[in-house]
Amino acid sequence: MAASNKSPPTLRWGIIATGQISSWFVRDLSLSRSDAKAKHVIAAIGSSSQEKGEAFVKEWIPKVDPAPKVYAGYDNIYNHPDVDIVYIGTPHGFHKQNCLAAISAGKHVLCEKAFTLNARDAKEVFAAAKEKGVFVMEALWTRFFPLVQELQHLIHEEKVIGNVHRVFADLGLDQDLASLGPESRLKNPALGAGTLLDVCIYSLTWGLLSLDRNIGEAAEQPVIKAVQTLSDTIDVASTVVLFYPSTGRQAICTSTAMFRTPDVFCRIEGSEGHITVEGVSASCPSAFTVYSKGQSLSEGKRFTTPNPGFGLFWEADAVAEDIAAGKKENTIMPWAETVRVLEILDEARRQGGARFPVDD
Repeated sequence: MAASNKSPPTLRWGIIATGQISSWFVRDLSLSRSDAKAKHVIAAIGSSSQEKGEAFVKEWIPKVDPAPKVYAGYDNIYNHPDVDIVYIGTPHGFHKQNCLAAISAGKHVLCEKAFTLNARDAKEVFAAAKEKGVFVMEALWTRFFPLVQELQHLIHEEKVIGNVHRVFADLGLDQDLASLGPESRLKNPALGAGTLLDVCIYSLTWGLLSLDRNIGEAAEQPVIKAVQTLSDTIDVASTVVLFYPSTGRQAICTSTAMFRTPDVFCRIEGSEGHITVEGVSASCPSAFTVYSKGQSLSEGKRFTTPNPGFGLFWEADAVAEDIAAGKKENTIMPWAETVRVLEILDEARRQGGARFPVDD
């Protein structure tokens, strides 16, 4: 990896897995942006087969020059001399072993959410990263949107709606699970199936960011109440309530695999008004509207930020800047925050009843 005071840092990526999230990520890395804070090079792609990897490149990044090297399997990515960092887009159940393999090879890591199946495994990965001296971050891309940063500033610094006392956040998808085979990542508990880790983590993120300006170890620890609707051992719907005893503020964070959430997916209520947040899903916000107390729906102030792609390049830029600066973790998504969120998800599963084989 190269960096200088006069030019943005360059980061060379190795991509693990060629599913949907990886396709969005490489497309965003390849965009030409006037405001880019880093140069991203897609050096290598690891897929389950050579044919699938080559088809992935042809569909999503056909104009990247030079084209990335494509490999069947992941070992060549971990050990590739032209790869600085490994992006992990495999199902949740593989994240721990993929992270540990990349770290063992001395590579930095950006791993998709949920980072691991539970907090215990995340702590093991972070301990390995600390020992090896590499950068690791959970790819909770939503937190890096400028729109989200602006919203947090308005809520916590400018207090545009006064003291926040309640949040509703939902992410629902109509996934037709009955049509899927038992080995699908959406139905196989060994892969972390269920809505909690897959999508409720985004609803939970909105609750946490809206109710507390602090993250990680500095954040207030809420009381957790959770229920889940189960099919076999996986959840098809989850509700997680965050309750902060110090003030009584609450967040109701929900997910379902049986209904697609409308564009307005979040409402944040305060003593002096409320805010609605909208987008294609809770993972990818496109606008929010601030309503002062007593204002009608036509009187709110709407905020939006241009997004030329999917929005994953903002986290990639942040990672590149951190690595160039010699940092091992990111301040927006530090290791302690990943562990905190996973501990909340662990408790939600304990109360709700969803089980993974690693729990036994």
